Amino acid sequence: MRFEYTEEQQMVRDMVRDFAESEIRPRQQSIDYEGIFPKDLVGKMGELGLMGLAIPEEYGGAGADQISYSLAIEELARVSASVAITMSVNNSVCCYPILAFGNEAQKKKYLVPCAKGEILGGFALTEPDAGSDATAQKSTAVRNGDSYILNGTKNWVTNGQEAGILIAQAMTDPGAGARGISTFIVETGWNGVRMGRNEPKMGLKGSVTNQVIFEDVAVPVENRLGDEGIGFKIAMASLDGGRIGVASQACGIAQGALDESLKYSKERSAFGQHLAEFQAIQFMLADMATGLEASRLLTHYAADLRQKGKPFTKAAAMAKVFASEMANKVTYQAIQIHGGYGYSQEYAVERYYRDARVTTLYEGTSEIQRIVIARHLLK
Repeated sequence: MRFEYTEEQQMVRDMVRDFAESEIRPRQQSIDYEGIFPKDLVGKMGELGLMGLAIPEEYGGAGADQISYSLAIEELARVSASVAITMSVNNSVCCYPILAFGNEAQKKKYLVPCAKGEILGGFALTEPDAGSDATAQKSTAVRNGDSYILNGTKNWVTNGQEAGILIAQAMTDPGAGARGISTFIVETGWNGVRMGRNEPKMGLKGSVTNQVIFEDVAVPVENRLGDEGIGFKIAMASLDGGRIGVASQACGIAQGALDESLKYSKERSAFGQHLAEFQAIQFMLADMATGLEASRLLTHYAADLRQKGKPFTKAAAMAKVFASEMANKVTYQAIQIHGGYGYSQEYAVERYYRDARVTTLYEGTSEIQRIVIARHLLK
């Protein structure tokens, strides 16, 4: 069993780290506190191949492996979780389903520009009354000749108002439950597609998250992704990969908080010595680092299984629940180490703390992850 990164994986990690330090870090505070969506950085990530990092080169991607992809998200999140989730969503729940379930025409028309970062993608599954229970959605797509008429409302659509396309799920057979859901590639510029407000979130303020309303949107039949009735399968397969992305993001947030805590504890003095000399602080730092390393190994194990084409649903759920809860604990401890200053926007740990909170919620809550894991154990 190898625990070393390949030369290519190290090159990807170092390239993304350099980009994050030089391009994102000088603007990380304004991205968050002013709620600025960094559109120019998305373009630059596209030029670096990050918007389709694990997509084959023939479809506009960089053709990197899944561990490289995980490392890239972590390096971005270490500096800005907002930028990281923008990139992650485009890759995992927009590019991937088109690659895995789309036909050649759909790949050429939509996957190539999305993987190149020329257009941004989003994922529209959650609804006002359908969160963890995706089968309870009310959106409908009714066949009408060569089109489907799409109606419904989607919530919490990351990249929403900045996206050029959305991977959207809707009921084509409302009486069939999960087997009645189909998936569509919807262009946001079409008539009837309307964006709600950019949600005022607790964290990830540099990432746009919108409600999206579909009102009699005519979706061409050729924009249906896969066959009718397999939309739930497409959504779940996409979310499996997305959970590796969120676990990677959680590791990046925790690494950033740990870095700040190490630095602060060496600089700040109390009772005549640096904080780092107090055993209580040392124990916190040790626990933070141990939890982070365990999360990283779980995450890369899931990524490796996916790369090898092996079942990874359980591993992805384990990585996601463990890493996300670890990030919440580590950022809490980071604020404790910083004391009152940790509660101030002057220090980055305040932002890391807010950004970490959502990792236990999106791409499936911690409770849903535990259900997934238990089902696999009890099979």
